[in-house]
Amino acid sequence: MMVGSEAFDAQRMTVRRMQFRFPERLKGIWNRARPEFSHVVNSGSLGMPYLEPYLIDTMRQARAKTSDPALIAEIDLYIGQEAAHYRQHQQFNKRLADLGYTSVPQSEAVLKADYQAFARDRSFAFNLAYAEGFEAMALVIGHMLISDRDYLFGAGEASVSSLILWHFVEEIEHKCATYDVFKALDGRYLWRIYGLLFAMTHIMGRTRQGYRALLIEDGLWSNWRSRLALYGLLLRMFARMTPGLLRILMPGYDPRQVPDPDWAIAWWQRHADGTSGLAELDMAQISAPVPVGGAA
Repeated sequence: MMVGSEAFDAQRMTVRRMQFRFPERLKGIWNRARPEFSHVVNSGSLGMPYLEPYLIDTMRQARAKTSDPALIAEIDLYIGQEAAHYRQHQQFNKRLADLGYTSVPQSEAVLKADYQAFARDRSFAFNLAYAEGFEAMALVIGHMLISDRDYLFGAGEASVSSLILWHFVEEIEHKCATYDVFKALDGRYLWRIYGLLFAMTHIMGRTRQGYRALLIEDGLWSNWRSRLALYGLLLRMFARMTPGLLRILMPGYDPRQVPDPDWAIAWWQRHADGTSGLAELDMAQISAPVPVGGAA
């Protein structure tokens, strides 16, 4: 089954070359009001230089299996966005390592081995299902981060907050890419659900290992107040994500059915208009319906 040209608007997806300037004052806890969230995000970032090249390789294999020009165009733009993502995360992760967190290279080694093993030892069907499972989950996470942006990012370092919000604005933008590829080249419901559950279990498990190690290094893991704050944060996040995750389990799920957040649409428009400051959003106005930039 092929995806028709009408299913994809090539003008909608844009490969953006962002430059995030992380200040010298940057700390691992880049949001003093939400130290636990800081390390949840930091841990998630550590996987990006390994997860996203794995997704890119999977999509390149998929590209070789189709002659549909619309699907090929969609894959190429998806690959361009994902390549930009992991390069920016590499820079941020290096800053974390330079701050002296010994768990950073340890976590990176585990994640690197995981994705190398998936690519080497697993079938194309598995890797394709994992890719779609991750992207379906990322769409839900993106909606959660945007809807709760004031609480999660409002007191945070602008450059890090802007990096994460840019990344997930683009996850929302390419929400259909791996779905379209999976539907065209496989399409089995049970494989789609297996990919979602496996990707969620794997990524969340590794993320927990990472933020636990980072919180230990900052002396917070054994602090009962911090532990309660962490559990409260995770409960808040999952409560907001649950409806979206349940939607993915439906046999008729299609990411096109998920309306894009107004804030993401405004971000895309501001970038298209050449608005400066999207790499360093004004955190004092992050709750505004339209993002406002600080420094250029």
